[in-house]
Amino acid sequence: MDWGAPALMSSVADPSMRDLCCFGAGIAGNVFAFVLFISPLPTFRRIVRNRSTEQFSAMPYIYSLLNCLICMWYGLPFVSYGVVLVATVNSIGAAFQLAYTAVFIAFADAKERLKVSSLLAAVFVVFGLIMYVSLALLDHQTRQMFVGYLSVASLIFMFASPLSIINLVIRTKSVEYMPFYLSLSMFLMSVSFFLYGVLLHDFFIYIPNGIGTILGIIQLLLYAYFRKGSREEAKLPLLVTHT
Repeated sequence: MDWGAPALMSSVADPSMRDLCCFGAGIAGNVFAFVLFISPLPTFRRIVRNRSTEQFSAMPYIYSLLNCLICMWYGLPFVSYGVVLVATVNSIGAAFQLAYTAVFIAFADAKERLKVSSLLAAVFVVFGLIMYVSLALLDHQTRQMFVGYLSVASLIFMFASPLSIINLVIRTKSVEYMPFYLSLSMFLMSVSFFLYGVLLHDFFIYIPNGIGTILGIIQLLLYAYFRKGSREEAKLPLLVTHT
């Protein structure tokens, strides 16, 4: 599937060099994604230590699980050829999100446990339907288009979280809720998979990750802009009021 990006492709004309660059970009994307996958570990250590989910929500992990499953399915040979590194990163991501959800269910109260368990079952039902429709009703080319558009929609919807964080930083003029290394990892992962998609001429990979790259740049610029103000504010006496 050739959707363009001729300028970059002409600069990597040698097929062996292009394959090497593509593999390197995919591996880098896997590494940076792994950093993102382990970022909730402190939250779940707290849940296990306190034996309570407190006010935490399971929804980010439920939706991330569905997103990872859809993108993993897109990366498998049943749907797409030559994008196995998309399948590997998302299979690892799905395993992490499933583990986080299982811990959440284990320590939630009865009402929340039932709710999250129902949502988890719904995720597997939806994914099962996607698998059935794509395998039983569609030929390979149409299957790739169907799952590809689903993965793009899913990934773009995932960017609602960075957008809400960006809005919070602008409103509060503080980077307290936007950890630098998390923003940097998201940016580097998005850049890596953007290049991976461009080198493969795969629209369904480079479009959502191009959007992720832009959002990552915005987050890093906001961090640089508001970091100084946040540090100076932290040094002010506690009795200072803002008017």
